Amino acid sequence: MTTETRLQGNSQNENLLDNATNEQSSKEENTFQWTKQWYPLAVVEFLDPSRPHAMQLLGKDIVLWRDGSSQWRCFEDFCPHRLAPLSEGRVEADGTLLCAYHAWRFDAQGNCVSIPQSKDEKTAAKNCESQKSCAVVYPTQERQGLLWVWAEAGEQAKVESQLQTPRIVPELEDNSGKVIKSPWNFRDLPYGWDYFMENVSDPAHVPVSHHGIIGDRYKDAKFYDMIPVRPISTQDGFAFEIQPTQGKTVQGIHDFQPPCHMRIVSTSEDGGQLILALYATPTRPGWCRHIGCQVFVKNPQGKKPQGLSFFGLPLPVWLVHVLASLFLHQDMVFLHYQEKIIAQKKNGKWLNAVYTPNPQDKMVITLRQWLKNRAGGGIPWAEGYSSDIPPAEKDKQKLFDVWTTHTQHCTVCQDALKNINRLTVLAYISAAICLFLAVILDARTVAMQAALGASIFTLPPVGFWLALGGAILLAVVGYQLKRFSRLFYVYEFEHARND
Repeated sequence: MTTETRLQGNSQNENLLDNATNEQSSKEENTFQWTKQWYPLAVVEFLDPSRPHAMQLLGKDIVLWRDGSSQWRCFEDFCPHRLAPLSEGRVEADGTLLCAYHAWRFDAQGNCVSIPQSKDEKTAAKNCESQKSCAVVYPTQERQGLLWVWAEAGEQAKVESQLQTPRIVPELEDNSGKVIKSPWNFRDLPYGWDYFMENVSDPAHVPVSHHGIIGDRYKDAKFYDMIPVRPISTQDGFAFEIQPTQGKTVQGIHDFQPPCHMRIVSTSEDGGQLILALYATPTRPGWCRHIGCQVFVKNPQGKKPQGLSFFGLPLPVWLVHVLASLFLHQDMVFLHYQEKIIAQKKNGKWLNAVYTPNPQDKMVITLRQWLKNRAGGGIPWAEGYSSDIPPAEKDKQKLFDVWTTHTQHCTVCQDALKNINRLTVLAYISAAICLFLAVILDARTVAMQAALGASIFTLPPVGFWLALGGAILLAVVGYQLKRFSRLFYVYEFEHARND
């Protein structure tokens, strides 16, 4: 295919888009300000409040910690003394954050309240009063179970943050019992914010990439159009509707709300709604933090809609997290490498690197147009931070790592893993005990035969077979538990093996 043919195909698709996607219309609004926004960084119930947590936001190293009033705070991750990371410090019993290098302490507002190496109390108080002794504080708030961080620090940022509301899910404000929420899940993904948003703007990939979980790659990859239903806006994004819909779905809308929210609403013929609330926070080049859940809105008769495959079942939170790898890694194996390939080929122009002749790609193109014309062309990483994405990870063990991207940050999964490990050890010990009993019972039978001088072989007693069978069963259980626990560490996936 020639470059001319490729560009012609792209041009034909671009003509189908709303007129607001071109560069001329983008001049009507100010450029989107990435740092003057709220970003979800963590699910509060999964954080360990007894220690600080290192995070990243737009390339900035930050630390989350809970103070004495049970409020989560966010500082830039360095102590003003010698710039040691505060995330390696401690949350003290008095509700202060202690730098474990020289024991400087900071209160919730970032003020230094203790410098123990000072000559005397007067000197310590004078040094603590200096602005140079303060930590850099970012505004935070908790909404709908998520910890949100404003991407700028300082007094002006505090004022501006109070004038803006995070991109919450309106339905979760309903306490009538009509709305049911599945557990939040989160994962650090080894591809950028733009590729996450591109992927969830593209429903055409779902039955193909997620074959066996959602749809069939051979039967469900069908034609549909994507119709703009909310005009493109610098500050508020845009939305598209799928037409025609399939099955019992009568309406499907993908709604992009910058900087980090994709809201996917499927309305069924009986009036129920399934809402996928998906967030992606840009952490560093080539990485983003995904937080998401399913929201079920009952129909007028009070019936709950069907969820996303088995994730709609009433599963324990830790099991939802563990099984998420089965779904997330089906996309990851594409998106991680796709990002690197396009970075090498596009020469600054995304449309020059791809061929998008079908209407299913219209929302993806609109996303790229929004990013290019209305949002500065990309994420404004922290000063001094390279915007170069890391090289492709060839080691699949590292690419599909679950421990460092989720488990080590999730108290629920850590507790579940400990319990599974305990059950594994218990199963193996019980198997050994059963085997020991079987050997004793068999030995007694042999001894009795020898004592009686019996010349006829006698089968061991029933107790022997029960003990032997129990040993084998418990050993198998222990082995399967050990295999299952591996999902907390790594889950490798290949589409070639997904029949």
